[in-house]
Amino acid sequence: MEKVLVTGATGYIGLHCIHQLLNQGYAVNGTVRSPNRKNEIYDALQKHGTPTDNLDIFTANLTEDEGWDEAMKGCDYLMHVASPLTFEKESEEYFVGPAVAGVQRAFRFAKKHNVKRVVLTSSVAAIFETPDSKEYYDESDWSDPNHESISHYSKSKTLAEMAAWDFVKEENNPFELAVINPALVIGPSLSGDIGESNKAIALVVTGKMPVGIPLQFGYVDVRDVAKAHILAMQNMKSNGKRFALVEKDLWYKEVAKILRDNGFNKAPKFSVPVWLVPLLAIFVKELNLARSAIGRVRSVKYATNAKEILGWNPRPAEESIVEIAQQIEDMGLIK
Repeated sequence: MEKVLVTGATGYIGLHCIHQLLNQGYAVNGTVRSPNRKNEIYDALQKHGTPTDNLDIFTANLTEDEGWDEAMKGCDYLMHVASPLTFEKESEEYFVGPAVAGVQRAFRFAKKHNVKRVVLTSSVAAIFETPDSKEYYDESDWSDPNHESISHYSKSKTLAEMAAWDFVKEENNPFELAVINPALVIGPSLSGDIGESNKAIALVVTGKMPVGIPLQFGYVDVRDVAKAHILAMQNMKSNGKRFALVEKDLWYKEVAKILRDNGFNKAPKFSVPVWLVPLLAIFVKELNLARSAIGRVRSVKYATNAKEILGWNPRPAEESIVEIAQQIEDMGLIK
Protein backbone atom coordinates (compact mmCIF):
# COMPACT_ATOMS: atom_id res chain seq x y z
CA MET A 1 0.00 0.00 0.00
CA GLU A 2 1.45 3.34 -1.06
CA LYS A 3 1.64 6.07 1.57
CA VAL A 4 1.14 9.83 1.18
CA LEU A 5 2.10 12.59 3.59
CA VAL A 6 -0.39 15.46 3.54
CA THR A 7 0.68 18.59 5.40
CA GLY A 8 -1.96 20.88 6.85
CA ALA A 9 -4.28 17.98 7.66
CA THR A 10 -6.85 20.11 9.48
CA GLY A 11 -6.97 22.62 6.62
CA TYR A 12 -9.84 23.00 4.20
CA ILE A 13 -7.99 21.58 1.17
CA GLY A 14 -5.75 19.21 3.12
CA LEU A 15 -8.65 17.41 4.77
CA HIS A 16 -10.35 16.91 1.40
CA CYS A 17 -7.10 15.45 0.01
CA ILE A 18 -6.92 13.00 2.92
CA HIS A 19 -10.59 12.09 2.50
CA GLN A 20 -10.13 11.20 -1.17
CA LEU A 21 -6.79 9.43 -0.69
CA LEU A 22 -8.16 7.13 2.03
CA ASN A 23 -11.21 6.33 -0.08
CA GLN A 24 -8.89 5.41 -2.96
CA GLY A 25 -6.96 2.93 -0.80
CA TYR A 26 -3.84 4.92 0.09
CA ALA A 27 -2.28 5.01 3.54
CA VAL A 28 -1.99 8.59 4.74
CA ASN A 29 0.17 10.47 7.21
CA GLY A 30 -1.06 13.94 8.06
CA THR A 31 0.60 16.81 9.89
CA VAL A 32 -0.96 19.27 12.33
CA ARG A 33 0.57 22.17 14.23
CA SER A 34 -1.22 21.24 17.45
CA PRO A 35 -1.81 17.68 18.71
CA ASN A 36 -5.06 18.97 20.22
CA ARG A 37 -6.59 19.03 16.73
CA LYS A 38 -6.01 15.37 15.85
CA ASN A 39 -9.45 14.23 16.94
CA GLU A 40 -11.29 16.72 14.75
CA ILE A 41 -9.69 15.09 11.68
CA TYR A 42 -10.82 11.60 12.66
CA ASP A 43 -14.26 12.85 13.66
CA ALA A 44 -14.78 14.71 10.37
CA LEU A 45 -13.69 11.75 8.24
CA GLN A 46 -15.74 9.21 10.17
CA LYS A 47 -18.77 11.51 9.93
CA HIS A 48 -18.47 11.24 6.14
CA GLY A 49 -18.02 7.47 6.16
CA THR A 50 -14.30 7.49 5.42
CA PRO A 51 -12.26 4.63 6.95
CA THR A 52 -9.40 5.91 9.11
CA ASP A 53 -7.55 2.64 9.83
CA ASN A 54 -4.73 3.71 7.48
CA LEU A 55 -4.44 7.27 8.78
CA ASP A 56 -1.79 8.52 11.18
CA ILE A 57 -1.47 12.12 12.38
CA PHE A 58 1.82 13.71 13.42
CA THR A 59 2.67 17.08 14.95
CA ALA A 60 5.00 19.14 12.74
CA ASN A 61 5.42 22.88 12.27
CA LEU A 62 6.49 24.72 9.12
CA THR A 63 9.23 26.53 11.02
CA GLU A 64 10.71 23.67 13.10
CA ASP A 65 12.39 20.35 12.29
CA GLU A 66 10.77 18.43 15.11
CA GLY A 67 8.28 15.81 13.96
CA TRP A 68 9.15 15.83 10.26
CA ASP A 69 11.24 12.64 10.29
CA GLU A 70 8.44 10.66 11.91
CA ALA A 71 5.82 12.11 9.59
CA MET A 72 7.78 11.54 6.38
CA LYS A 73 9.10 8.05 7.19
CA GLY A 74 7.88 5.41 4.73
CA CYS A 75 6.02 7.85 2.50
CA ASP A 76 6.06 7.46 -1.27
CA TYR A 77 4.50 10.86 -1.97
CA LEU A 78 4.22 14.27 -0.38
CA MET A 79 1.33 16.70 -0.77
CA HIS A 80 2.56 19.93 0.74
CA VAL A 81 -0.67 21.81 1.31
CA ALA A 82 0.06 23.74 4.52
CA SER A 83 0.64 27.48 4.20
CA PRO A 84 -0.47 30.55 6.18
CA LEU A 85 -3.82 32.01 5.10
CA THR A 86 -5.97 34.25 7.24
CA PHE A 87 -7.90 37.51 7.07
CA GLU A 88 -7.01 38.28 10.68
CA LYS A 89 -3.33 39.10 10.17
CA GLU A 90 -1.78 41.43 7.61
CA SER A 91 1.97 41.39 8.34
CA GLU A 92 4.45 40.16 5.76
CA GLU A 93 6.31 38.34 8.53
CA TYR A 94 3.26 36.18 9.28
CA PHE A 95 2.80 35.08 5.67
CA VAL A 96 6.14 34.96 3.90
CA GLY A 97 8.58 33.45 6.39
CA PRO A 98 6.59 30.33 7.34
CA ALA A 99 5.47 29.69 3.74
CA VAL A 100 9.02 29.69 2.34
CA ALA A 101 10.55 27.92 5.33
CA GLY A 102 7.79 25.30 5.18
CA VAL A 103 8.54 24.44 1.56
CA GLN A 104 12.27 24.23 2.15
CA ARG A 105 11.83 22.10 5.27
CA ALA A 106 9.26 19.73 3.78
CA PHE A 107 11.34 19.28 0.63
CA ARG A 108 14.52 18.65 2.60
CA PHE A 109 12.85 15.85 4.53
CA ALA A 110 11.22 14.51 1.36
CA LYS A 111 14.67 14.19 -0.17
CA LYS A 112 16.03 12.55 2.98
CA HIS A 113 13.28 9.92 2.95
CA ASN A 114 13.41 9.26 -0.80
CA VAL A 115 9.92 10.48 -1.62
CA LYS A 116 9.39 9.95 -5.35
CA ARG A 117 6.91 12.71 -6.20
CA VAL A 118 5.80 15.94 -4.53
CA VAL A 119 2.62 17.91 -5.24
CA LEU A 120 2.72 21.48 -3.93
CA THR A 121 -0.35 23.61 -3.30
CA SER A 122 0.32 27.07 -4.69
CA SER A 123 -2.24 29.56 -6.03
CA VAL A 124 -3.13 31.83 -8.92
CA ALA A 125 -1.76 34.43 -6.51
CA ALA A 126 1.65 33.25 -7.76
CA ILE A 127 0.55 33.99 -11.35
CA PHE A 128 -1.53 37.19 -11.42
CA GLU A 129 0.62 39.81 -9.70
CA THR A 130 2.65 40.97 -12.69
CA PRO A 131 3.48 44.51 -13.87
CA ASP A 132 1.30 43.77 -16.94
CA SER A 133 -2.32 44.85 -16.91
CA LYS A 134 -3.46 42.00 -19.13
CA GLU A 135 -6.64 40.01 -18.58
CA TYR A 136 -5.64 36.44 -19.45
CA TYR A 137 -2.84 34.46 -17.84
CA ASP A 138 -1.51 30.92 -18.00
CA GLU A 139 1.00 28.68 -16.21
CA SER A 140 3.95 30.47 -17.82
CA ASP A 141 3.11 33.69 -15.95
CA TRP A 142 4.70 34.52 -12.62
CA SER A 143 3.81 37.10 -10.02
CA ASP A 144 6.55 39.60 -9.23
CA PRO A 145 7.22 39.39 -5.47
CA ASN A 146 8.62 42.93 -5.62
CA HIS A 147 5.56 44.37 -7.34
CA GLU A 148 4.48 47.47 -5.44
CA SER A 149 0.87 46.40 -4.93
CA ILE A 150 1.39 42.70 -4.22
CA SER A 151 -0.36 41.46 -1.08
CA HIS A 152 1.55 39.65 1.64
CA TYR A 153 -0.38 36.48 0.85
CA SER A 154 0.41 36.66 -2.88
CA LYS A 155 4.04 37.35 -2.10
CA SER A 156 4.18 34.35 0.20
CA LYS A 157 2.68 32.00 -2.39
CA THR A 158 5.02 33.32 -5.09
CA LEU A 159 8.20 33.06 -3.05
CA ALA A 160 7.22 29.66 -1.65
CA GLU A 161 6.61 28.25 -5.12
CA MET A 162 9.85 29.77 -6.42
CA ALA A 163 11.66 28.12 -3.49
CA ALA A 164 10.12 24.78 -4.51
CA TRP A 165 11.32 24.94 -8.10
CA ASP A 166 14.74 26.24 -6.97
CA PHE A 167 15.12 23.34 -4.53
CA VAL A 168 14.47 20.72 -7.19
CA LYS A 169 16.91 22.39 -9.58
CA GLU A 170 19.67 22.98 -7.05
CA GLU A 171 19.39 19.48 -5.57
CA ASN A 172 19.53 17.81 -9.02
CA ASN A 173 15.92 16.59 -9.13
CA PRO A 174 15.76 14.46 -5.96
CA PHE A 175 12.06 13.85 -6.68
CA GLU A 176 9.44 14.79 -9.25
CA LEU A 177 7.47 17.98 -8.65
CA ALA A 178 4.05 19.20 -9.76
CA VAL A 179 2.37 22.39 -8.57
CA ILE A 180 -1.34 23.11 -8.23
CA ASN A 181 -2.38 26.77 -8.70
CA PRO A 182 -6.09 27.03 -7.89
CA ALA A 183 -8.23 30.13 -8.15
CA LEU A 184 -10.65 30.90 -5.30
CA VAL A 185 -11.42 27.55 -3.67
CA ILE A 186 -15.03 27.12 -2.55
CA GLY A 187 -17.48 24.36 -1.74
CA PRO A 188 -18.48 22.27 1.27
CA SER A 189 -16.16 21.75 4.21
CA LEU A 190 -15.72 18.33 5.79
CA SER A 191 -15.46 19.86 9.25
CA GLY A 192 -16.99 22.70 11.20
CA ASP A 193 -14.40 25.08 9.74
CA ILE A 194 -15.52 26.46 6.37
CA GLY A 195 -12.02 27.74 5.60
CA GLU A 196 -10.81 31.20 4.73
CA SER A 197 -11.62 31.19 1.02
CA ASN A 198 -15.29 30.37 1.59
CA LYS A 199 -15.59 33.65 3.46
CA ALA A 200 -15.92 35.22 -0.01
CA ILE A 201 -19.29 33.46 -0.23
CA ALA A 202 -20.14 33.86 3.45
CA LEU A 203 -19.89 37.64 3.21
CA VAL A 204 -22.50 37.66 0.45
CA VAL A 205 -24.91 34.99 1.64
CA THR A 206 -25.10 36.37 5.19
CA GLY A 207 -25.64 39.95 4.02
CA LYS A 208 -22.45 41.18 5.70
CA MET A 209 -21.47 42.46 2.25
CA PRO A 210 -24.62 44.54 1.66
CA VAL A 211 -23.69 45.56 -1.90
CA GLY A 212 -22.02 43.88 -4.86
CA ILE A 213 -18.31 44.71 -4.98
CA PRO A 214 -16.72 45.05 -8.47
CA LEU A 215 -14.54 42.00 -7.92
CA GLN A 216 -14.14 39.08 -10.28
CA PHE A 217 -12.66 35.79 -9.15
CA GLY A 218 -12.12 32.44 -10.78
CA TYR A 219 -13.96 29.79 -8.77
CA VAL A 220 -13.14 26.11 -8.31
CA ASP A 221 -14.60 23.46 -6.01
CA VAL A 222 -12.42 22.18 -3.17
CA ARG A 223 -13.25 18.57 -4.10
CA ASP A 224 -11.95 19.17 -7.60
CA VAL A 225 -8.82 20.83 -6.22
CA ALA A 226 -8.17 17.75 -4.09
CA LYS A 227 -8.84 15.56 -7.12
CA ALA A 228 -6.28 17.51 -9.14
CA HIS A 229 -3.67 16.96 -6.41
CA ILE A 230 -4.23 13.22 -6.60
CA LEU A 231 -4.25 13.12 -10.39
CA ALA A 232 -0.96 15.05 -10.45
CA MET A 233 0.48 12.63 -7.89
CA GLN A 234 -0.55 9.63 -9.97
CA ASN A 235 0.41 10.93 -13.43
CA MET A 236 4.09 10.84 -14.46
CA LYS A 237 3.40 13.51 -17.09
CA SER A 238 2.74 16.03 -14.32
CA ASN A 239 6.44 16.29 -13.47
CA GLY A 240 7.75 19.82 -13.91
CA LYS A 241 4.31 21.27 -14.59
CA ARG A 242 2.09 23.92 -13.02
CA PHE A 243 -1.67 23.37 -13.09
CA ALA A 244 -3.85 26.48 -12.88
CA LEU A 245 -7.35 25.46 -11.77
CA VAL A 246 -10.55 27.37 -12.44
CA GLU A 247 -14.03 26.28 -13.46
CA LYS A 248 -15.59 29.67 -14.08
CA ASP A 249 -14.93 33.40 -13.63
CA LEU A 250 -17.69 35.31 -11.84
CA TRP A 251 -18.21 38.87 -10.65
CA TYR A 252 -19.60 39.31 -7.15
CA LYS A 253 -22.91 40.56 -8.59
CA GLU A 254 -23.21 37.26 -10.47
CA VAL A 255 -22.50 35.28 -7.30
CA ALA A 256 -25.17 37.30 -5.49
CA LYS A 257 -27.70 36.54 -8.24
CA ILE A 258 -26.94 32.80 -8.07
CA LEU A 259 -27.57 32.90 -4.33
CA ARG A 260 -30.78 34.92 -4.61
CA ASP A 261 -32.07 32.60 -7.33
CA ASN A 262 -31.59 29.73 -4.88
CA GLY A 263 -33.47 31.33 -2.02
CA PHE A 264 -30.67 33.14 -0.17
CA ASN A 265 -32.37 36.49 -0.03
CA LYS A 266 -29.75 38.34 2.02
CA ALA A 267 -27.42 38.39 -0.98
CA PRO A 268 -27.18 41.97 -2.28
CA LYS A 269 -29.20 43.24 -5.22
CA PHE A 270 -27.16 46.35 -5.98
CA SER A 271 -23.51 46.94 -6.93
CA VAL A 272 -21.14 49.82 -6.18
CA PRO A 273 -18.53 51.54 -8.37
CA VAL A 274 -14.80 50.92 -8.07
CA TRP A 275 -14.06 54.26 -6.41
CA LEU A 276 -16.21 53.40 -3.39
CA VAL A 277 -14.41 50.15 -2.53
CA PRO A 278 -11.50 51.68 -0.52
CA LEU A 279 -14.06 53.19 1.83
CA LEU A 280 -15.84 49.86 2.25
CA ALA A 281 -12.50 48.16 2.95
CA ILE A 282 -12.29 50.14 6.17
CA PHE A 283 -15.30 48.17 7.42
CA VAL A 284 -14.75 44.86 5.55
CA LYS A 285 -11.11 43.95 6.10
CA GLU A 286 -11.30 40.93 3.77
CA LEU A 287 -11.33 43.37 0.84
CA ASN A 288 -7.75 44.37 1.58
CA LEU A 289 -6.42 41.03 0.34
CA ALA A 290 -8.09 41.63 -3.03
CA ARG A 291 -7.31 45.31 -3.46
CA SER A 292 -5.18 44.78 -6.58
CA ALA A 293 -8.08 42.96 -8.29
CA ILE A 294 -10.78 45.59 -7.82
CA GLY A 295 -12.52 46.26 -11.13
CA ARG A 296 -10.13 44.03 -13.09
CA VAL A 297 -10.57 40.96 -15.22
CA ARG A 298 -7.83 38.46 -14.31
CA SER A 299 -8.42 35.00 -15.65
CA VAL A 300 -6.69 31.66 -16.19
CA LYS A 301 -9.66 30.11 -17.95
CA TYR A 302 -7.48 29.25 -20.94
CA ALA A 303 -4.90 27.45 -18.78
CA THR A 304 -5.54 23.89 -19.92
CA ASN A 305 -2.73 21.79 -18.40
CA ALA A 306 -5.10 20.19 -15.89
CA LYS A 307 -7.60 19.10 -18.51
CA GLU A 308 -5.11 18.10 -21.21
CA ILE A 309 -2.54 16.34 -19.01
CA LEU A 310 -4.56 15.14 -16.03
CA GLY A 311 -8.00 14.67 -17.60
CA TRP A 312 -9.41 16.97 -14.91
CA ASN A 313 -13.12 17.75 -15.25
CA PRO A 314 -14.49 20.09 -12.54
CA ARG A 315 -18.11 20.49 -11.47
CA PRO A 316 -19.95 23.77 -12.17
CA ALA A 317 -19.04 26.62 -9.82
CA GLU A 318 -22.72 27.45 -9.37
CA GLU A 319 -23.27 24.10 -7.64
CA SER A 320 -20.33 24.72 -5.31
CA ILE A 321 -21.59 28.19 -4.41
CA VAL A 322 -25.04 26.90 -3.49
CA GLU A 323 -23.65 23.94 -1.52
CA ILE A 324 -21.40 26.04 0.69
CA ALA A 325 -24.19 28.60 1.14
CA GLN A 326 -26.43 25.78 2.35
CA GLN A 327 -23.74 24.58 4.75
CA ILE A 328 -23.29 28.11 6.08
CA GLU A 329 -27.05 28.29 6.66
CA ASP A 330 -27.10 24.86 8.33
CA MET A 331 -24.35 26.03 10.68
CA GLY A 332 -26.60 28.86 11.83
CA LEU A 333 -24.36 31.59 10.43
CA ILE A 334 -27.13 33.39 8.52
CA LYS A 335 -28.91 35.55 11.11
